[in-house]
Amino acid sequence: MIGCAVAGLAAAAYPALIGVLLVAMAGKVRDVRKFAATIGGYRIMPGRLTMSAAVAVLATELIAAGLLAAPGTRRWGALLATALFAAFLGAMVSVLRRGLRVDCGCFGSVRRSNPVSRRTVARTSLFLILAVTTMAAPPATFSVVHLVLSALDLCLLGAFYLCLLAVVARLRGRPVPPESPPPAGPRPGARFTVTAAPLRRAGDTRPTLYALISPDCGTCTAMLPAFSAAAPATRVVLVSAAGERPVREHLAAHGVADLPLAIDPDVYEANDIAWPPFVVITDVEGTVLAAGGADTPQRLDSLLRRVTSYRGRVFPGAPA
Repeated sequence: MIGCAVAGLAAAAYPALIGVLLVAMAGKVRDVRKFAATIGGYRIMPGRLTMSAAVAVLATELIAAGLLAAPGTRRWGALLATALFAAFLGAMVSVLRRGLRVDCGCFGSVRRSNPVSRRTVARTSLFLILAVTTMAAPPATFSVVHLVLSALDLCLLGAFYLCLLAVVARLRGRPVPPESPPPAGPRPGARFTVTAAPLRRAGDTRPTLYALISPDCGTCTAMLPAFSAAAPATRVVLVSAAGERPVREHLAAHGVADLPLAIDPDVYEANDIAWPPFVVITDVEGTVLAAGGADTPQRLDSLLRRVTSYRGRVFPGAPA
């Protein structure tokens, strides 16, 4: 009897899986560019490939949902969904192991803060189980009963998810191995690598302040006036891994279109930088003088203070 009930729940799991895929796709398709930027935050592929990856994910979710609807192609759809959730899970685990703080991009979370965490890993693991269950179950012709059983499947997954969170909360009090620290970025004395940097004017011996930003980063936007205010003391260059057109439109909308801009999709990987806003200050030869996160004006001032006496002089406009 119990075996029949379990088999019935497994055979009726596909409507729930279709619903998960369609809801996830609908959340992301509202702003594909932002979803691509979220993929870039995982730092598992070159920035120039993130838009293609975003389109591929959306297409896979739609195709998998379509294949799941028909008994003859259901296992192919479940296989696609399994591969997709496995890829998501692997990317999230990679982020946690590297100590990065990245928005997961799940269910359209590109519009709100939903960083990768143990919660998102647990949830994705349950969706992976749902996909594997659908792939293993014998295909059955659609029935209204399947909708009821599918809703029950989701309820059971939800209960299991809450149990997992409770276990994780209980284990948090126990010693756990520390996660790897986030990349610290270039050290003083190293070379800063950035492509397409604007040329320096002849005779300009000021240090260069490279401000790494993203148009999808609210903190970066809030820091734009502070970066602009640093221009009298340093040669300020904004750097972004996003497309040039949206970045320039973003800068114009916030009144800093006059600042020089460098577009480099690989700037984070090339310099071991985790996320924006990040500042690198170099001398005229490109040697790093100071570098670090710059999510507040105070932290930016702290970085500027490290180089106020560069080459034996204090820069006009530098913090006291």
